[in-house]
This record gives sequence, structure tokens and C-alpha cells, in this order.
Amino acid sequence: MKKVNRTSDSGERDTMRPEYDFSGAARGRTAGRYAEGTNVVVVGRDVLDVFPDGIAVNEALRALAPVIRRRRKMGKKVSRVAARN
Repeated sequence: MKKVNRTSDSGERDTMRPEYDFSGAARGRTAGRYAEGTNVVVVGRDVLDVFPDGIAVNEALRALAPVIRRRRKMGKKVSRVAARN
């Protein structure tokens, strides 16, 4: 294993650990998906049996979205349920 220079030319300390190996990485592989925009949501453990993956979550949200949109048009407030741990 070759020695790694732990400081950059500007004098800043390099925090990259020697065990990290990016030699097989491809730069920009996921850039297109990132540019499209993504929201990450953590699903509560109590509903993982119902929503095992992103597909199940999106199907449920697409079914619920028209109801929420209708209520908003009618001027009714859509309540938010408190987050569970």
C-alpha cells in the first residue's frame, strides 16, 4: 500500500481515510437522477409492513393526492398527523 499525502497544497488536512477505495468509481454516474430532483423520506417502522419499498409508498401517495387536492380547493385544511418515532 502506498503512502497517502495527508495535506493538500493549500495546507488543509485531508480527511479521506486510506481504506476508502474509489479506483473503480465512475464520476457522474448518478448526476442525471440527482438533477431530476429527489426527496428522501424515512418510513416509520410501524408501517414498513404496508410500505416495503418506494413503489408502494408512491402508489399510496398517488391514490391519496386527488383527495388532498380536492380538499384544498374546497378551502378545507388538511391536517398533519404527528410524526411517530
